[in-house]
Amino acid sequence: MLLTVARIGRAHGVLGEATIEVRTDMPEERFYVGAVLATEPTSFGPLTITSVRDHNGIILLGFAGIHDRSGIEKLRDVLLRAEVDIEEEFDDEDDYHVQQLIGCMVSTESGEEVGLVKDVVNLPGQDVLAVDYRGREILIPFVYEIVPTIDIKARKIIITPPAGLLDDSAAIIASTRESESESE
Repeated sequence: MLLTVARIGRAHGVLGEATIEVRTDMPEERFYVGAVLATEPTSFGPLTITSVRDHNGIILLGFAGIHDRSGIEKLRDVLLRAEVDIEEEFDDEDDYHVQQLIGCMVSTESGEEVGLVKDVVNLPGQDVLAVDYRGREILIPFVYEIVPTIDIKARKIIITPPAGLLDDSAAIIASTRESESESE
């Protein structure tokens, strides 16, 4: 499965290195000299890593064929993607990739179907599940107290929604978020 593992940020210095916004729990397995990463949009890649270094807690990458700051600036905001065998990735059945959550059916503990996960939104405080609920998007905090059960093989997520989470007003707030992102 092709997974997003990073986003290219600003250029660093004048020799063609880029700051990297890491989106993987295993950067040492994804970013190494010689690694070839696909890109999104695909027209920018694939990219071969020629240098990797840590600069004050920020990963800096260099890429084959890019030797200056202006070359890196053209790649800003490009997503880096790696081929990952998600079946062999984890030893524990409670481990999973975020992308595996997309398309899972969310239900309450009483069995009421809420809807399908459309996205996982990474917010500063916590991640939230964006779920299609009655034709509108609602945001469900991705915390154990609300999302106690995830069964990736069965493609099911069980939630214990707090009062008000499944009200129509919650869906209206989330649909406003969706409208704002479409207008950008």
